[in-house]
Amino acid sequence: MKRKTKRLLILLACGAGLASAAGLTLSAFSDNLVFFVSPSDLAKNTPNGRQMRLGGMVEQGTVERTSGGHAGARFKVTDGKADVLVTYKGLLPDLFREGQGVVVLGVEQPDGVFKASEVLAKHDENYMPKEVVDALKKSGEWNPSSGSPPPNAVWNAPAKPAGS
Repeated sequence: MKRKTKRLLILLACGAGLASAAGLTLSAFSDNLVFFVSPSDLAKNTPNGRQMRLGGMVEQGTVERTSGGHAGARFKVTDGKADVLVTYKGLLPDLFREGQGVVVLGVEQPDGVFKASEVLAKHDENYMPKEVVDALKKSGEWNPSSGSPPPNAVWNAPAKPAGS
């Protein structure tokens, strides 16, 4: 073999090795990628078994803590347009309560229930996760030019009839 041919074969082998390493790295990265969705976004799609973050507000009157030997809870997360039932086994954060912003990490089951493996509650009255703020803006529930986001306490309050 000529010297030029050997160099070309070595370059092609190195290029193929680099391409396969890049492909494996990107494949591993996409398997660990976690998407953020709002309840409205989740309602539009069918369950795909991928882990995702669901963000919104804990709907008033929906928190049911499980009793017995295992700690856990069932509650609904809403963005004002749609809501999703969430089940969680484990201890809830101390700041978790109805009407507060929450982000849950888990998987949507085929029956539409979101099975959470982790629950993240907001840490003070003024904090709202960036993803929740974006979801509120996207759903039309909050326009930043009209002021601060809707207060947590009235998030799921019944709408007042017109003229009252």
